[in-house]
Amino acid sequence: MRLMATLLAAPLALLLLSTQASAHDGMAAARAPAAHSAPSPAGGRDPRAYFTDLELRTQDNKAVRFYTDTMEGRTVVINFIYTHCKDACPLITQKMLHMRDLLGAAFNRDVFFITVSTDPERDSPAELKKFAQKQSADVPGWLFLTGSKENIATILRKFGSYSQNVEEHSTLLMVGNVPVKRWAKLRPDGAAQMLADRVLVIATNGAQNTPQ
Repeated sequence: MRLMATLLAAPLALLLLSTQASAHDGMAAARAPAAHSAPSPAGGRDPRAYFTDLELRTQDNKAVRFYTDTMEGRTVVINFIYTHCKDACPLITQKMLHMRDLLGAAFNRDVFFITVSTDPERDSPAELKKFAQKQSADVPGWLFLTGSKENIATILRKFGSYSQNVEEHSTLLMVGNVPVKRWAKLRPDGAAQMLADRVLVIATNGAQNTPQ
């Protein structure tokens, strides 16, 4: 596929962002110019120790360990929301839903989505379930996570996305091929097809692949 060949040949630095973006500047900050590829947040450290195995709860109120149950051995696309958001969060969720469709059989097989609440005090599992269902995003392969305020704050800090104000969370998509420690930050305002193709490049670590 010509687009995939172009992506594979292009420097990864042109595909990724290293800047953070606030969710409530009308997504203007998310249109910052492309900079450098994002190094693995864990660096050379043990990823389980770095990302932590803190307990969180899914939209189905199931207890999960953050690294072992949601990230280990996977390519993940991680974003941050709060369910009372009326603008960027639903829009980005819809973009991810479109990406899921474009990923085809690779979704829930090679690529998994993780949405983390930045507002755990209000975002109970039931609230996340309601949000996910309203967005048609309550599907296999997509976890919506909440937990204690302390646990969520720790995890947000690991991704450089912590803010005391829940409205000032990052809108960037964190994409990681966890086994090979390849990470990227992608703008959510790009075309869904291009975002999906970039995720596939990261998932295959540069090997050509297309959805089945």
